[in-house]
Amino acid sequence: MLTGDKPIFQQLADHITAEILKGTYPEESQIPSINEFAEFFRINPATANKGINILVNQGVIYKKRGIGMFVATGARAILLDEGQQGFIRAFISPLVNEASTLGLSKDDVLAAVTDAFEAKKG
Repeated sequence: MLTGDKPIFQQLADHITAEILKGTYPEESQIPSINEFAEFFRINPATANKGINILVNQGVIYKKRGIGMFVATGARAILLDEGQQGFIRAFISPLVNEASTLGLSKDDVLAAVTDAFEAKKG
């Protein structure tokens, strides 16, 4: 289930992030343990731990010693903000730079984006 160009621990962190954003793991709900993730994805528990620690360091997940791991209050907002900022860096900034290079105006770009959104609806 975890395949791709990214390291496995990052793929696990991305998987958990997606599940939080989808609502599979609501805020303050318990998530599977490191060993459960390791078993499910057939990965080393140390690799699973590394992926989960990414989210712990972001303040998205917290550990209750002896009880388990839980989604933090505000985790969805943190992930949405980080995702939106990442989207802007990865797509919007290069789009604006390329549009400028090609002589497209802000209105041209906005019209093209609006058309794309409208086409997606239909």
